[in-house]
Amino acid sequence: MSERGALRTRLELLAREVAKFGAVGAFGLVVNIAVSNLLWRTTDLQVVRAGLLATFVAILFNYVGFRYWTYRDRDKTGRTRELTLFLLFSAVGAVIETGVLYVATYGFGWNTPLQSNIFKILGIGIATLFRFWSYRTWVFKALPVKETVPGAEGFLKQGRTEPVPRAAQADSVRR
Repeated sequence: MSERGALRTRLELLAREVAKFGAVGAFGLVVNIAVSNLLWRTTDLQVVRAGLLATFVAILFNYVGFRYWTYRDRDKTGRTRELTLFLLFSAVGAVIETGVLYVATYGFGWNTPLQSNIFKILGIGIATLFRFWSYRTWVFKALPVKETVPGAEGFLKQGRTEPVPRAAQADSVRR
């Protein structure tokens, strides 16, 4: 495969990964905003505390979507390590997300329902960039690339190079 073709394939796989990550994240956003607004309107919790609680509900929802859909083809060994890192990076994302809401609410006094929602969504957007990078880099690790028969190219499947099927290997060895 040429360098240009390999780059195109990698970009297509990255685009697919971003789309799946975004779809799960969009559902998580709906959960996060719905729970935030429910808590803001029905409880006496402070704005930031209610927003943080909603973030953790969305994090649990997102883990299931990421593990079983977005990154289902990734390494499944070491679930304890995976979940620990997921929760750690999610907590850092929650600090980023809640930090934006905190500064808006207590730093600038912007705490009307509309302003709280705007800054909640802004914080989620900033934290999402961090989460995407950290989840794909550290949490849901790609499986190692398998070696192929010399002279025969592997084919790409879900971002991993797989060996050429045995029939094709025998063909390339005969040549």
